[in-house]
Amino acid sequence: MITVNLYYKGQNGSARRFAEEMESSGIADAIRAEKGNLRYEYFIPIKDCETVLLIDAWEDQAAIDTHHASPMMARLSALREKYDLHMVMERYISDDTDIDKEYLRK
Repeated sequence: MITVNLYYKGQNGSARRFAEEMESSGIADAIRAEKGNLRYEYFIPIKDCETVLLIDAWEDQAAIDTHHASPMMARLSALREKYDLHMVMERYISDDTDIDKEYLRK
């Protein structure tokens, strides 16, 4: 699994409005329905209300490549422009180990 954290940064609430429009327009649900998508969720950091975090997880690089080539990306890019957002990305590849599971309270 590949997880991409995208930090959308804007001004005057634009990042939050972007995430709300992604949800209300159905774009986020369409991305969630794409083959290979495992997670697509928005979060707002407590200490930074001008940033929205997207946690986006995919089965593999091929699924991400297909997503990036889809018509959905043009709609997503247009919304990024509309809200004048800037982004920071982090990328993680899962190692499928449960080494730290003993520290989780369930």
